[in-house]
Amino acid sequence: MTETTQGRSERVDLRMTPAAKRMLQRAAAVTNKTLTEFLLDTGLNAAADTLSDRRVFQLDNKRWDAFMAALSTPPKNNPKLRKLLARKPAWDK
Repeated sequence: MTETTQGRSERVDLRMTPAAKRMLQRAAAVTNKTLTEFLLDTGLNAAADTLSDRRVFQLDNKRWDAFMAALSTPPKNNPKLRKLLARKPAWDK
């Protein structure tokens, strides 16, 4: 089952202007969907598009080799960064 066909048990409340709600209702109507179906479908599509950019790397062989070499290389010694990371956070003081 997909996200839209499973039993629905979670709720999301939205606050919007009346004009925004009317526009969403019109868009839902022209796609023959309820407002909930329209918001869920378009929201899930937007979420999938957003997340897909963060899951897939497409590199040619040269760039892939450079990427893998960078991952394999130990970090350079950076005393200022080590000092900064060793400090207690402001909320722990």
